[in-house]
Amino acid sequence: MTKTSKITLAGGRDLSFSLLRLSQSNVRRIQDGQSIEDLAEDIARRGLLQSLSVRPILDDAGADTGLFEVPAGGRRFRALELLVKQKRLAKDAPIPCIIRTGGLAEEDSLAENVQRLNLHPIEQFYAFKILADKGLSEEDIAARFFVPVTVVKQRLKLALVSPVILNAYEAGTIALEIVMAFTVNPDTERQEAVYNQLTTNRDLGTYRIKRLLTESTVAANDRRVRFVTMDAYIEAGGVVLRDLFTDDNGGWLSDPALLDRLVAEQLSAAAEEIKAQGWKWVETAVDFPYGHTLDLDELVPEVPMLSDDDSGRLKVAVEEYNGIMAIPEETGEELSDTTAARADELDTLIQQLENPAPVYKPEDMAIAGVFIELERDGTLVIDPGFVRPEDRRPEPNDPVEGEASIDSAAFEQALHDTFSNDPDGGDEGVAGQSNVAPESLEPEDMSIKPLQDSLHRELTAYRTLVLRNAVAQNPAVALTALLHKLCRDAFNPNSLLDCLEVRVTSASLSFVGGPDLKDCLAGQEIADRAATWRGLLPKDDAELWDYLVVLSDDLRAELLAHLVSSGINALYEAAAKPGYNGTSAISVQHRLADSNRIAETVGLDLVASGWAPSIDNYLGRVPKPRILLAVEQGCGADAAGRIDHLKKPDMAAEAEALLKTSGWLPEPLRGPQRKAAPVPPNDNEPTAAAIPSEDATREDALADQADGFAEAAE
Repeated sequence: MTKTSKITLAGGRDLSFSLLRLSQSNVRRIQDGQSIEDLAEDIARRGLLQSLSVRPILDDAGADTGLFEVPAGGRRFRALELLVKQKRLAKDAPIPCIIRTGGLAEEDSLAENVQRLNLHPIEQFYAFKILADKGLSEEDIAARFFVPVTVVKQRLKLALVSPVILNAYEAGTIALEIVMAFTVNPDTERQEAVYNQLTTNRDLGTYRIKRLLTESTVAANDRRVRFVTMDAYIEAGGVVLRDLFTDDNGGWLSDPALLDRLVAEQLSAAAEEIKAQGWKWVETAVDFPYGHTLDLDELVPEVPMLSDDDSGRLKVAVEEYNGIMAIPEETGEELSDTTAARADELDTLIQQLENPAPVYKPEDMAIAGVFIELERDGTLVIDPGFVRPEDRRPEPNDPVEGEASIDSAAFEQALHDTFSNDPDGGDEGVAGQSNVAPESLEPEDMSIKPLQDSLHRELTAYRTLVLRNAVAQNPAVALTALLHKLCRDAFNPNSLLDCLEVRVTSASLSFVGGPDLKDCLAGQEIADRAATWRGLLPKDDAELWDYLVVLSDDLRAELLAHLVSSGINALYEAAAKPGYNGTSAISVQHRLADSNRIAETVGLDLVASGWAPSIDNYLGRVPKPRILLAVEQGCGADAAGRIDHLKKPDMAAEAEALLKTSGWLPEPLRGPQRKAAPVPPNDNEPTAAAIPSEDATREDALADQADGFAEAAE
């Protein structure tokens, strides 16, 4: 029987550091990873954890010199050398070494580096967690291993991911970035549910993981969060979910109910403070729907005159401000930070003195109220001076008691009630609820069905608002529409509905609802234009007539366009059901065709108005076949094919991202598919020279007209 020889390991012994020399046989040439300085600090804290591999240095005759070279462990040698230079380690300090004599020195260095196995990232995650569990703070761990605290936080978060997901990462089934995405929500059961759902659908992406893990939360940039502040939410016990690996815009608030309670409390406190000023009522909301003030009268406040003291302050502030702003032109030098800050202070003061807060009479406040809502940036929007119909003061021409009158509000409510019973099961998109319908358990019907009446009305309400704004900015088209309606009524009357209701009865859009009307740019421009005219036109009928007589043709045309545009009605309505009074299908079709002619002439562009398909305004309100049709029309068949296997909520989210900049519009917003006929020239139209320039704004022109009216009255 052959006897196996035993392995003999190289012996170890402590050698004085003064006897050690760095070997040129070390194969490491590129310095990577931990710096020599950090390694020296680590040795100073916990000692040398691994011995140096050394070889005796021989002279030319092969005799032992008593010195030793270090072919393996060069970085440790340099770290020890640094500690000696810093006089933190004695020159003759004993260093544990393994003394080798056989083989090649280069082989020692190569073997030590090649055969070393780095920790798997998961092992690092768990190691950091063990240290934290044993009482080390995140800062302590970071200091001991020379990494930023952020890295420690990230690794501790990764250690809390579900073992199911970490096992998949260890097996190489998923990438590290996928594991990172699951850290946004510490609920491991929810993590596993999302992981199983997405792996089954073969749709495991970081965006979808984060969206599903935060779908019941509130984003930190939500107006409600900005209003109550993140600190107040956290102080009240709220939890914030954070993504430590990418920019998460502040994270997600996991307790919407707590947030809503804090918002309600702060809004209520603001309402009490405002009501104490003498208002009859105060209403609050996070965001009022579009048109919530249409049926209310709006008080015109008084603008207080400046006192002599304030007039003097204004004059001094303007002179100082102008002097500061002239410095760059006179000296060619930029303003210093201190001088620029002073200019900002003066500008703020000038704005306050030139635009004093409006004043309402106590007797007016006693019958009026205030609306308080939140701006997108979380600031309070206080809108005062609205009078409800029941609080209006009687006017001389009001009908006497007993006379019949039309209750427009009741009529609109009845109209709303009539058309709110959709055959497909009612309106969708209730405030505060998801617009995405649950998946059906029955086999999917992939046929393209007509849009629901509620969605059709919302889309055409948005189009009506944008069309009104376009007509208001095109007096020529407004005049054409007016003449068209008057001529038809005079020479060819019929009972069909017209797009332009020339009595200037504005069809209310507030009962339609929809997520886009409130923040629509067209609606804001219409409101601003109305406020400008309301402030300029006399209230007395006789004075108004005289004012209009001397008003320039250009401004009369603008005023006419504004008034005519409010009568635009391009709303879709469901045809009346048997046994109900309502609008016939022919009348609705005639109205929409009439609106298409106007839209075509003004060059209506719904994409430029800011409309884009989203889950709230369209994609979450229609079945999957229509979502796929929209993507195919807007982005191509390939894009539609990439999402056709998804469930409806995921399909709607992907479609929203794909269609965001595509310019795609649903049928009710497209209008006619032909070029607009050019408007024939009119020799009587004002020339460009007659139109106020940028320096002479509309307000300046109106002020000049008012001065002319005053002179004529005298």
